[in-house]
Amino acid sequence: MDFLKLAKDRYSCRKLTDKAIEPEKIERILEAAIAAPTAKNNQPYRIWKIQTPESLEKVKQATNFTFGAGLVMVVGVKKNEAFVRPFDGMNYAEVDGAIVATHLMLAVKAEGLDTTWVGMFDAFKLQSLFADMKGYELIALFPIGYADESAKPSPRHEDRRAIEKVVVEL
Repeated sequence: MDFLKLAKDRYSCRKLTDKAIEPEKIERILEAAIAAPTAKNNQPYRIWKIQTPESLEKVKQATNFTFGAGLVMVVGVKKNEAFVRPFDGMNYAEVDGAIVATHLMLAVKAEGLDTTWVGMFDAFKLQSLFADMKGYELIALFPIGYADESAKPSPRHEDRRAIEKVVVEL
C-alpha cells in the first residue's frame, strides 16, 4: 500500500472486535512506533501495551472509548528527558510523543487493523491504576483491533481543506 493511500484509508474506527491480534502484527506496529524520529533522538517516550482482561477493565475506568478492542496502547512522554529548544525554551516532549503516536496509528492500519486516536481519557486515573505511568504525560490512547463489519468512517472523514487554504508559499 502506498503512503498516500494508507493516510487516506485510515479513519477513526469506533467499532472493533476483540479478536486476537497476531503477535507478529503487534511487534511490527511497535517497531514502526519506535522508528519514529524524536528531537535530538532523545526518545523521551514510553508505550504501554495493555491486553489482559484485568488491565483492559482498568482502562475502562479512565475512558469510555475503548470501542470493544482487546488491545489498547498508551503513549506517554517525560518532559525532563526531551530536547528543549534553547531559543525559546520550547520542550519537544509532546511533539515527540505525537510523532511516535502517529507512526503507531498508521502502522496499525498498515497491518490490516484499525484504531482511533483517543484523547478523551482521565490521565490521572490511568496513572493511579497503572503505577508505571506515573511521571509521564499521557499523549494518546489507542484501542486496536479488527474493525467490526458495521464499522465505517464518519461522514466528515473526507472533509479536508484545499491545499491552497493551508499551504503558504513564501
